[in-house]
Amino acid sequence: MPITALKARPPLDLPPPYTLVTLRETGDAFAHACRIAPEAGAGTLVHVGRFDLLEFALVLEPEEPLARARRVFFAGMAALADAIGAVSPPVKPLVFDWPDTILFDGARIGGGRLGWPADCGEDAVPGWLVFSASLTRARIGILESGAAPASTSLEEEHFATGSEAILEGFARFLMVAFDTWNDKGFEPVAAGYLSRLALPGKSRLDHNGDLVIGGEGEAMLRLPLVPALEEPAWLDRQAGAPRL
Repeated sequence: MPITALKARPPLDLPPPYTLVTLRETGDAFAHACRIAPEAGAGTLVHVGRFDLLEFALVLEPEEPLARARRVFFAGMAALADAIGAVSPPVKPLVFDWPDTILFDGARIGGGRLGWPADCGEDAVPGWLVFSASLTRARIGILESGAAPASTSLEEEHFATGSEAILEGFARFLMVAFDTWNDKGFEPVAAGYLSRLALPGKSRLDHNGDLVIGGEGEAMLRLPLVPALEEPAWLDRQAGAPRL
């Protein structure tokens, strides 16, 4: 049976630029958003109603060539981190493991993805991009305390509000990030991402999104963005969810 997308009255409190598309539990937000992106247009937010995951994907329409447009991934990650931080228990740190994994109090809780048209060249402006993310609400099958210590969940970390509040916060924080980008350039947006990156030493994001580590007079290390985005480190593809 094909997945049915429902455009109904939004159960989420989202700003006007967003149009909500809700999928049933068996849906795949990332795949669906990439499939409908050419027709759906910017601001289409695909949300899957799963009890064990917060899973969503947002369609974007960039104005820059693909090589530079991919930097929107960092705006999405920073906005998501700010949204999580706004409702998370105090003190516990939230950091990124380059480039796409989200760690909460040292354990993997989810991650972000970016999709783009397969036939788009690096110097061409893509018709669409999709930023998507998944956070573990509850670790199904993890019964014992301390089992699978590399991962965690919103439930185990005792988040005070539902995961929908994170998605609503993400939508607003991302709008702020885009306003900042338009007014002040990419550097302040990059700083929001880099401030949470779990890497020692000085680092910066290059014009194509690669991470460059090392300051003046130091040996430089370059970590390419595209290969990492093509194989998300946090994703269990068979389960379609963050690795446990």
